[in-house]
Amino acid sequence: MPTLDICFSPELLPLYDLTGRVAVVVDILRATSSIVTALAQGVAHLVPVSEVTECQALAADGYLTAAERDGRQAEGVDLGNSPFGYLDGAVAVRGRAVAITTTNGTRALHLSQAADVVVVGAFLNLAAVAEFVRRQNKDVVIVCAGWKGKFCLEDTLYGGALAARLADAFNVTGSDATLAALDLWQAAEPDVAAYLLKSSHVRRLNSLESHKDMEFCVRPDVYDVVPVYRNGRIVDEVMR
Repeated sequence: MPTLDICFSPELLPLYDLTGRVAVVVDILRATSSIVTALAQGVAHLVPVSEVTECQALAADGYLTAAERDGRQAEGVDLGNSPFGYLDGAVAVRGRAVAITTTNGTRALHLSQAADVVVVGAFLNLAAVAEFVRRQNKDVVIVCAGWKGKFCLEDTLYGGALAARLADAFNVTGSDATLAALDLWQAAEPDVAAYLLKSSHVRRLNSLESHKDMEFCVRPDVYDVVPVYRNGRIVDEVMR
């Protein structure tokens, strides 16, 4: 039976051997939620980059640019890090490619590339990711993007939610990290949005008047997309 483990922060990734495993990278608030939404709205692919200047340079190649630092949209780009940027119609996204950089999520993606498969996870595509991971039949590490290297609650809750979905086919009891995430998920599941009101990242978003983002990003099973990061691009595996 394959195992499922959770890495609470990219800073801990050197302790995990990703070789031969599936890495599910998660940054609920908000990078991976935005990536899932972007592909669901018809974005052709996304290229995660490290710096805002790299993102802006790709505009010359026809890319839309999406950049965030400290929760705010960077200057001189088309989009920030809100899923509503792909939903509100202010920027036409269907058929376009997007260059994206964020404080935490894109860094976690880059650091997970040693895995056999790198999947982008969110509550929005929880069922689709669970089904995809089942078919891989490989050990899984859920990589929580956290906040500037630190533990964050919402990403860990996602880890618990995915572990609960896969408990019949994966060993989810061999890791204290996974057991802790499952316990947190059990406490939060009846009302995830209310549970997260206490979290530091949600308080940060609320101070930026982005509360609606949190409420949207914790909705489960909205989209049937499986973003996979390979060869420098994030594409929807379902559409391949």
